[in-house]
Amino acid sequence: SELNRQVKQSSSVIQEKVPLDKNDLPRNVAGQALSFIQDLVAALLNFHTYTEQRVHIYPLDSSIEPISPLNQKFSQYLHENAAYVRPLEDSFLQLHQSITEDTVTVLETVVKLKSFADNFSSYTHFLQKILPYQLKSLEEECEAPLCTAALTMKNHELQGDMKRVTSVFEKLQNYINLLALPSVQQDALPQSSTSAVFTQLAAFLHSLHDAIKEMSKHYNQKAALEQELPTVTQKLCTTTECLVGSLSSLTSSTGKIATFFSNNLDFFTSSGYCPKGCTVALNPLQAESMLANKKKAAGYIHALRKPRPQSVPYRDALSNRRILTSSTESREGLTQQVQQSQEKIARLEQEKEHWLLEAQLGKVRLEKENQRIADLEAQLAAALGGSPSSQTAAASTLAQSHEEVGDEESREQLIKTHYMVRVGELTTQLQISDSKAVHFHSECRALAKRLAIAEKSRETLSEEVKLANQNITRLQDELATTKRSYEDQLSMMSDHLCSMNETLSKQREEIDTLKLGSKVHTFVVSAFYLDLVLMLPPSLKQQDGFISHSHTVAIQINCLGNSK
Repeated sequence: SELNRQVKQSSSVIQEKVPLDKNDLPRNVAGQALSFIQDLVAALLNFHTYTEQRVHIYPLDSSIEPISPLNQKFSQYLHENAAYVRPLEDSFLQLHQSITEDTVTVLETVVKLKSFADNFSSYTHFLQKILPYQLKSLEEECEAPLCTAALTMKNHELQGDMKRVTSVFEKLQNYINLLALPSVQQDALPQSSTSAVFTQLAAFLHSLHDAIKEMSKHYNQKAALEQELPTVTQKLCTTTECLVGSLSSLTSSTGKIATFFSNNLDFFTSSGYCPKGCTVALNPLQAESMLANKKKAAGYIHALRKPRPQSVPYRDALSNRRILTSSTESREGLTQQVQQSQEKIARLEQEKEHWLLEAQLGKVRLEKENQRIADLEAQLAAALGGSPSSQTAAASTLAQSHEEVGDEESREQLIKTHYMVRVGELTTQLQISDSKAVHFHSECRALAKRLAIAEKSRETLSEEVKLANQNITRLQDELATTKRSYEDQLSMMSDHLCSMNETLSKQREEIDTLKLGSKVHTFVVSAFYLDLVLMLPPSLKQQDGFISHSHTVAIQINCLGNSK
């Protein structure tokens, strides 16, 4: 039919022209990468922190004697590692949050990738800055008196490993910066070069894993050799074990990242958003327009899909209609039948009461007849001894009088007894009904009060839970802010203390120089004064005050000369 033909045509157009929905895949991939980046950041923080602790312990223990200026500077730089490592996690978290189902995810639209690339470059520069200090620190360990030839060889191997790791980080930085360029400048990276960049990035991630794995192996061997030294301390052993553990975590996290990137390399190197059969990918503007049109189409289809109202099947509806049509009983007729039935039931109840009363009366009459028969038999037996006429008259008179009195009394007594019993039963039923009604009423009131109390308590608990969640969130934010501020303050204080030490040393040198210059100046002035005295005429020299003053000046010059 025409409708089927249109459906087939529309389906073929959709299959050929509509791009695949890849909005969910980038977010899932970014979420997995975020967990790996978090593990990597934690491992790097531990590695730098334990390295700083080791610098303060070996080859010289800072708690006993001061460490070398080189290691002091190295420790100062290592103390700043959090300022370079933590932004990696924060920027990648922002990158993950920017990828949603309502966005088209291509290199040109992922703006937050540039921030991650900048932070990665900062960390790479940090590694380049501390690399010379790492190498020199290992050389100092080699110069220690108890350093064996095996330890020296391991230190040289570790120097090569650190150079290799830093070099791999530099190459990774270059490729990540290349991937971040399209978000800043649209045509900076050709589409044909994207696959090569991702492939090289995957290769260098594996190289990073291999380099860190090799460094971890050498550190393990070095730790085993250090434990054999006679002067090794427990603090050094513990710090070295922690350092080796952090390297193991770093090896594991880099391996996971390399494997993850290789497994998803096909996704990274795919052509992105394009119609089926097309070799040219859509640019971001076209992709955004396509996504907007797709949302409109989905909304239109959703609006068309209205739920059908519930209905009775056609055959059942026809059957019900026939039943209603053929039925001659209307609502009024049914109401009249109900009324008639109720009247009939009431009449039958009255007849039932009547016949119950008649049955009781008949029972009483039967008992009386039996009693009368017994009396007659007794009278007959007694009268058999007298005249027949007198016996017959006496018997008839006695029977009539006894029967009349007995019937009236028994009828009244039976009616009274029956109604008294009935009234008692109805009274009992009424009391039971009243007590049940009162009980149910009190129960309902109690339940209503409980319900109101429960509602109030539920609202109160909901408010308390809400406030508790808000307090938890606020405290977590305050804790994070305080932690970061403390770290920043500690780093700033360290820098300030170093600068103050340098300033104090310079000031001391200037003070010593000024003191020495002051002494020399006094000596020169005194010598000049003495020369003037010697050049004066003899008449002035013979005066007493002048002679004593000249003698004092000569003594001062002599003292200055001796002190100098």
